[in-house]
Amino acid sequence: MAVKVKIGGNSRTGAQHSLGVRILRVALIACSALLLLFFSVFGYYYFKYQKIVDDRLNAGPMFTNTSQVFAAPREVRPGQKLSAGTIGQELRQAGYNNNPQMGTYQLRGDTILIKPGPQSFHSTDGATITTEDGEVQSITAENGVALRGYELEPLLITGLSEDKNRIKRRLVSYKDIPQRMVQSVTAIEDRQFFEHGGINYARTIKCGVQDLLSGRKACGGSTLTQQLARGFFLTPEKHIKRKLIEILISFQLEARFSKQQIFEMYANQINLGQRGSFAINGFGEAAQAYFGKDLKQLDLAECAMLAGMIQRPNYFSPYKHPERAMERRNIVLDSMVETNAITKSEAERAKAEPIRLAPPNVDASEAPYFVDVVHDTLVQRIGDQELSHQSLRIYTSLDPDLQRAASEAVAIGMQNVDEMVRKQHRGNGPITWPQVSLVALNPHTGQVLAMVGGRNYGVSQLNHATSKRPTGSIFKPFVYAAAYNASVNGQTIGDKGIFTATTMLDDEPTTFTFDNGRQTYTPRNYKDEFHGSVTAIYALAHSLNNATISLGQMVGFENVAALGRQAGIAAARGTPAVSLGAYDATPLDMAGAYTIFANNGVHLNPWTLASVRNLNGDIVADFAPEARQVLDPRVAALSTSLMEGVMNFGYGYETRKRGFMAPAAGKTGTSHDAWFAGYTSNLICIVWVGNDDYTDVKLAGALAAAPIWAEFMNRAIKLPQYSDMKAFSYPDGVIMERLDKNTNLLSDSSCPNAYSAAFLAGTEPHNTCSHMGDDQRNFFQKMLGIGGQTQSQENQQPPAGNEPGASPNPAAVHSGPPPNPGAQPNPGSSPNPVVEEPKKKKNFFQKIFGGGDKKQQQPTQPQQ
Repeated sequence: MAVKVKIGGNSRTGAQHSLGVRILRVALIACSALLLLFFSVFGYYYFKYQKIVDDRLNAGPMFTNTSQVFAAPREVRPGQKLSAGTIGQELRQAGYNNNPQMGTYQLRGDTILIKPGPQSFHSTDGATITTEDGEVQSITAENGVALRGYELEPLLITGLSEDKNRIKRRLVSYKDIPQRMVQSVTAIEDRQFFEHGGINYARTIKCGVQDLLSGRKACGGSTLTQQLARGFFLTPEKHIKRKLIEILISFQLEARFSKQQIFEMYANQINLGQRGSFAINGFGEAAQAYFGKDLKQLDLAECAMLAGMIQRPNYFSPYKHPERAMERRNIVLDSMVETNAITKSEAERAKAEPIRLAPPNVDASEAPYFVDVVHDTLVQRIGDQELSHQSLRIYTSLDPDLQRAASEAVAIGMQNVDEMVRKQHRGNGPITWPQVSLVALNPHTGQVLAMVGGRNYGVSQLNHATSKRPTGSIFKPFVYAAAYNASVNGQTIGDKGIFTATTMLDDEPTTFTFDNGRQTYTPRNYKDEFHGSVTAIYALAHSLNNATISLGQMVGFENVAALGRQAGIAAARGTPAVSLGAYDATPLDMAGAYTIFANNGVHLNPWTLASVRNLNGDIVADFAPEARQVLDPRVAALSTSLMEGVMNFGYGYETRKRGFMAPAAGKTGTSHDAWFAGYTSNLICIVWVGNDDYTDVKLAGALAAAPIWAEFMNRAIKLPQYSDMKAFSYPDGVIMERLDKNTNLLSDSSCPNAYSAAFLAGTEPHNTCSHMGDDQRNFFQKMLGIGGQTQSQENQQPPAGNEPGASPNPAAVHSGPPPNPGAQPNPGSSPNPVVEEPKKKKNFFQKIFGGGDKKQQQPTQPQQ
């Protein structure tokens, strides 16, 4: 019997199965389409940003080649207070032993053997320096010849800023980065850096969820590769699109570079705060900025501190917030323990270490105003393109020790200035705080040894050392030098005869005419006090305006201006106001101008650049200083003698009150600004204080600028290279005499209260104070009936106070009311008397022309 089977129920099941297959097929097709779309979009953007990366990498080096700026080499001389160990430390700081191409040294007790390498600034000639008890005993060349001096390798000051964004970095390679630095960064920023492919997916998802829930974009889920991609290729704002682009670029970087190369790029790119007006980028620059060390020299605690700053550089700045910086550093150390990079005991020892920072004064350590001048000079000399496309080694004139002394002196001195300004403005509205500059030169080479261009480079990059201002009374010595110029040529001035230190000048109210009588000029003295007839040495020491202008008129205002222009004061013009420094010059110009007094009449243009080399040590450019004879050496010596009087019994005595007692010459200056110009046998220093808005600072040079000068010189004389400040030497034809302060005749035992003054041989007084009534004329004067006998004239000494101000307006000179500096020392009672030189015999012509005054006078000038 046949059996029939009914299958109606199975048809429904089959249909359901068929539907499921169709749905699955559609889903697979949809997923495939989505995947295809995803990979198409991903591929499009991947290759798009691959091109962006290619373009960026092919445009040139990832980081601009930064030229390095070096100081002048330190010269070691026998007798200096230096130990072999200290010399070794300086050579190591210059790269010796770390980089044999630069040079090597061997320290053997108190002896050090030095051998420069092929990349050294010097030739490869070495030397052996022997010291004992911290003092250099001898220096011997490799061939056994004794040397009087040996120059060490110049030290690195800083690198030039890379671009208009004022970024500084010191490029380092991966092998230069301490392992502790790598470990500290990865421990706190990216623990799986050496394992992942550029993205830490788990961390990224976690941060994404946290940001979504909190509504903030604050979670730091980026790897080091992502941070590099963001910092190098993208803007810092946070949004989803940028995050996706960041991931794509990270893939590109991971595909192209090894982990070590990526970390090296990261180490050079990362921002680590601000120093002055410069951004600190990279661990190399940060090590120098915060610790004053090479990156290789950082210890564990210092590496941890820099790693901790990555998250928020300014928030964790050790200068501004040391507690925060230390707390963050310790968190990094704990993280390093967790990653087994260090032991817990190592972490505890590092935590116990205090933060030892380099001095925060960027002006002292990096001389930014000076470096700006160097940069501008380089652009003029070798061009901007060559400068920006090469890694150059730039050797300069700077002395780092003296630069530090200058910055510290300015910082201390401006506190005093601020206090005086605060007292002036008590209850009188807003205060204008003065600015400042200081320039120091070697008077015999012209090299700029130190430069401070303002109070704070981070606040203002305007370099006041190269900004023009009316020079005020520091120009007055050029008037007296012009008068001495006439003397050495045998010329008389007006009716005064041959000009000498004791020539009588008229300090009386006078209206001067110039420009062929079309203009008049009526200068004034401080408090409108005039002093009658005064000696030239007294007039300059007390900065008497009318006496100086009357001398300028007798010499010829154009002659005075011409001398100023020869000395580098290009704006000087032949008007009465030129005698009071009414025309503009920069402090750097004035430092150069004073070389004619300090350098036997030879003018030296101040210079900052010595040589430019490439990384192989090949010379790109060398620079020679420009020099020219402007004054007869005798005129320079005679002018110096007058300015010694300024220091020893004039307004410059403020420097003596501040403790600087070495032989020196100088001049105060007060116009709308305060100046002090002074020099010793081995240093010229110019200090300027004034307001940026050209308003009257209402402070005398003796009170505002001279104390800064004294503070600087007191620090300079303690440095081995400047400790031998000697008495000024005088050339043949100039003699030094001791004069009685009451009669201005030669001093003898009956009138021992005396002062020193220099004379052109043959023009000095001939009688002593005890024979003042005798006829002083020489044979020819008596025969020709010229040169009267000495007449006594009393002169009232001006009251103690600061010099009168000289207005920059050529039509009117007036003085402000500077405060009283205290009791003025008596002329002649010098706290630092000049050593009297043996009196030189006069030759035949000097005997004939030595006293050729028509009305030679040696008047009395009693003290009040």
